[in-house]
Amino acid sequence: MKNSNNKPAILETGTDNFGECPLPITGHETVQLAHGSGGKMMNQLIDRLFLWAFDNEKLNQLDDQAVLSIKGGRLAFSTDSFVIDPIFFPGGDIGELAVNGTVNDVSMCGAKPLYLSAGFIIEEGFPLIDLKRIVISMGEAAAKAGVKIVTGDTKVVNKGQCDKVFINTAGIGLLEGDYEISSHNLQPGDNLLVNGSVADHGMAVLSRREGLAFDMPIESDTAALNGLVSQLLQAGGDAIHAMRDPTRGGLAATLNEFAINSNVGIKIAQTRVPLKPEVAGACEILGLDPFYVANEGKLVVAVAEERTQAVLAAMQAHELGADAAIIGKVVAEDNGRVHVQTRIGAWRILDMLVGEQLPRIC
Repeated sequence: MKNSNNKPAILETGTDNFGECPLPITGHETVQLAHGSGGKMMNQLIDRLFLWAFDNEKLNQLDDQAVLSIKGGRLAFSTDSFVIDPIFFPGGDIGELAVNGTVNDVSMCGAKPLYLSAGFIIEEGFPLIDLKRIVISMGEAAAKAGVKIVTGDTKVVNKGQCDKVFINTAGIGLLEGDYEISSHNLQPGDNLLVNGSVADHGMAVLSRREGLAFDMPIESDTAALNGLVSQLLQAGGDAIHAMRDPTRGGLAATLNEFAINSNVGIKIAQTRVPLKPEVAGACEILGLDPFYVANEGKLVVAVAEERTQAVLAAMQAHELGADAAIIGKVVAEDNGRVHVQTRIGAWRILDMLVGEQLPRIC
């Protein structure tokens, strides 16, 4: 909803130094960790501050990238920052994650990623051998994804002013088809597909952070998804209505964003969502819901019924989609809500978290 100044409407209980910006922004006077979680508090911060300040039609789409029309062509542009702890984890590291995460964000609208930037904020005293390892990892990930890192920036801050190293990446890609793939485009009757097991990345990071060991080692799923997306577009074409990689906030956050942005209902079946036994066991031991745990090599696709089997087959034929599955359906009722059918057949609401289960997973 817009107010009279064409700004997103916010709670009107006072004003601060922004002048026109009403308070409270999120019910807190200071920034909390949960403001970066991918859950309700982060969405409130974005809606009530950043959209208010930067209001424009491209930003207001709230997709993971902006689609820009330039001289008869269309480009996708995205940016992301990576502050993960630990910076090395089973199956990957912060450098590989930074490349793959931005490649994936550009890809989710159907664009072909081409170029990346890389900005480094490095803490004084950070071991150069670790920085070299990260940079090499980024180069290898970029080469594997078929993109080039063409510009960047380096800053060093005093010891204690950041935690080891933070990386910001931006990416641009080219849309070669007339695709309109967006979280606003889901239609009742669409099927929802995921290309494999969920929660792998978050649990891999947590296990290293906490020094946990499980009988079956858990590794991050970090991967560039642009090759898989290319195959899906060939199979599904304009029947693919939405794609998103469920990172912060996990599968639950992505499905809720789909439902809210498209004003539809979503129903999924818990038994259909791929989940590795070792990940399920680790989540159960730690009291975590895998629906809310971050992923870095997964995508959720909304596709029209008539092309669903073709898209599923294309997923399963790719190395990153061998365990792909249809997990649910878009419905016309319960707009803005996600429901999940549990293993015993009961239905429950799958809402966004207010805060977050695991800080600094991405």
